[in-house]
Order: sequence, then structure tokens, then C-alpha cells
Amino acid sequence: MNDYDELWPGGPRFRCGGAFPLSTDSVLLADFAGGVRAKRIVDLGCGAGVLSVLLAERDPAAELSAVELLPDAAALCRENLEANGHGSAGVLCADLREHRSLFPAGHFDLAVSNPPYFPTGSGCTAPEENRAAARDERNCTLDELCEAAAYLTRWGGAFALVHRPERLSELCCTLTKHGLEPKRLRWVQHRPGSAPNLILVEARRGGRPGLKTEPPLILCGADGQESA
Repeated sequence: MNDYDELWPGGPRFRCGGAFPLSTDSVLLADFAGGVRAKRIVDLGCGAGVLSVLLAERDPAAELSAVELLPDAAALCRENLEANGHGSAGVLCADLREHRSLFPAGHFDLAVSNPPYFPTGSGCTAPEENRAAARDERNCTLDELCEAAAYLTRWGGAFALVHRPERLSELCCTLTKHGLEPKRLRWVQHRPGSAPNLILVEARRGGRPGLKTEPPLILCGADGQESA
């Protein structure tokens, strides 16, 4: 299977295609969200399924569902789950903005998402339609994503996502607006002393105010080598 990428020798493997590259962001989010106890998990905007596979690898007993608007990406998600020995029946090619018709309210213990980072019209997009949909919010805004996550998670359930530091204020306000209280935050930096380039956030449905900031996740040492 030479056309699959492996995260490490003998580890999970993925066929992502040019429009849905294997990224660090989903790997970091899978680790960040992995500490949340969950019997039912939903991946909102799953793309090629990297995050779905990693969560399934971490807890094969969990009931995993995934929602993806783009047919090509949904097909890749199914293929990648099957290639790693996980069932793909839970992958829906659907619009997560129609969440009320997809699942019962409060069905999931954990919702996760690696969403588009940039508002439509910001100029941070791509010429290809599939890549553009993964980069900007043309198909689903941050507000619509948080609304879906709030509806789908049970009271006390969690929503974990990765995003850009410059949108932290907007993200926290939007989560709170929909009854998702930010409870855990971790900054991601390339090197010690560099500005964060990503944030990992966990919010709780109906949670009390109080945000815990975890130590920064530093990907590389000063010498450029990967950190532990």
C-alpha cells in the first residue's frame, strides 16, 4: 500500500489526496481530546478522516460518527477508517448545519473539529474548490459550527477543536453564546520563544466559568529537532 502515508512505522496510515493533506493540526487535536472520556464521539467536518482514525485508534470501543459535506473527502474518510481496521458506517456525507435532522439532541459525549480557520472574504483561501472549503468558512461559519456542537453534545459533554490564536476572543465568545463554556486551553508553538501558531480549546456544555491554561506545546527545540 505504497500510496498511503504513515504517521510512524507501523502506525495509522492515510490516503489524503492533494486537496486534503495530512496535517499536524488533527494529530495534535486527537491527543488533546484523547483525555476526554467518551462513549459517543462525533467529528464535525471530518475531511479525509485523520482525526476520526486517531480517535478510533485511541478508543476502539467508542461509537464514532463523522460528518463531511464534500463527497470526495467523505469517501476518503471511509477508506481511511477501513484501512485501519475501523468500521466506516458512521461517516455521513451531509451538511453539519443540518445537525438537527442528522442526530438526536445531546447524543454525543464529545464533539471534535479541525475547522476552516479563516472567515470568508479574508483573502486566506485557495484556488481549488476543495482546498478553499477546508481553509475558509464558505460552507460553515464558526458560529454555525459552535451551534451544531452545542446541540449534539449532552449536558456536561465536551467540544474540542483546534484554531488560530488571532481568533481566540471570537472563539470564546461564540462558544459561550451557545452554552459551551471554555474550560481548557493550550497554546502550540513551533519553537521555544516563538509566537503561538495554533490553539487547542476544550469547552463543556453547560460548564461553569473557569478556564485552565495548560503549558505550551512546543513542537521543536531550539536546534530545530522535534521535541519529545
